[in-house]
Amino acid sequence: MTTRNTSTSLIPTSTIKAGTPEGTARFAGKFEAASNAGFYRTVQGLRVSNIGLGTYLGKVDEATDLAYAVAVEAELKDGINFIDTSLNYRDQRSERAVGVGLQRIFEAGHFSRDQVVVCTKAGYVVPGAVPKNGLSDGQIAGGMHSMAAAFLEDQLERSLANLALEGIDVFYIHNPETQLSHVSPQEFYGRIREAFEFLEKAVSAGKIQYYGTATWEGYRRRPGAPEGLSLERLVSIAREVGGEGHRFRFIQLPFNLAMPEAFTQALHGKNILTRAADCQITVIASASLLQARLARNLPDEIGTHLPGLASDAQRALQFVRSTPGISVALVGMGTVDHVSENAALSTIPAATLENYLGVYQLSG
Repeated sequence: MTTRNTSTSLIPTSTIKAGTPEGTARFAGKFEAASNAGFYRTVQGLRVSNIGLGTYLGKVDEATDLAYAVAVEAELKDGINFIDTSLNYRDQRSERAVGVGLQRIFEAGHFSRDQVVVCTKAGYVVPGAVPKNGLSDGQIAGGMHSMAAAFLEDQLERSLANLALEGIDVFYIHNPETQLSHVSPQEFYGRIREAFEFLEKAVSAGKIQYYGTATWEGYRRRPGAPEGLSLERLVSIAREVGGEGHRFRFIQLPFNLAMPEAFTQALHGKNILTRAADCQITVIASASLLQARLARNLPDEIGTHLPGLASDAQRALQFVRSTPGISVALVGMGTVDHVSENAALSTIPAATLENYLGVYQLSG
């Protein structure tokens, strides 16, 4: 389904496959007068809100589908233009709900495709979403995960259809570190190379704008855990495959009050956030509220370092979006009330570095 644009954009809808610097700047311009100066940030040339919609949680039912579609419309109207989903979220239904919400708001003429950044993921084998020709045993790790080019091509086409879009802004390989428990590092990085080669071709075909890795354990260095991903090695492979202009420009990782490793853990004197910046990689934080577990009952002392906020959910989200090196904090917004509560942060500046670091002193 091709998006229809009834807005004042001068770009024909048929040529708009993704967010653009001009379109996202136009979106931010509609809201910046009422927001604080730091709510919109420029990432890889795109102007995006520093809070994004996550779509992981929820029942696999029509009521949740409807709630997400409505939330997509509400978040755009409230100035949030960054959306994250995945083919395997709620058995493809999250992608489809996002697609419905986007089409409604595009067709109503409120916003256009070039103003929105849409991200999705592939990697897990999802029931009902397996390539017609199947996959060989050697292409599937642990019976559940694949990075084979033919698999990613199939999944990308399914995501485009689910989202009713012609192009995706960021296409992540979903938890690639899953495979490190099943194959050697040498085999793993060979599979990464194959995946990156396909993704660079998908960029050239206009089906994706950027690609990356969306992880859970990949960039966290935990005692006793298997070796994780080497960001520097991934970037080196991307350069070999795509040159200096490669489109491996995003990583997603969990970050919140209970999982601050991306900021607190260092390798060769630098945390992953600083190392990503050195490689010109944008970092997106997932699990900002740790699946709602940080939305209530936070210690009162946190409020002294994150003042001016109305709820624990806002305080937890404020902590994440104030982290140096994190560009967007993702949060599940399954209702219009959730969208309104989170979007209220657009009028509040991020925490000062002094206040931000004070939160760590509490936990210490």
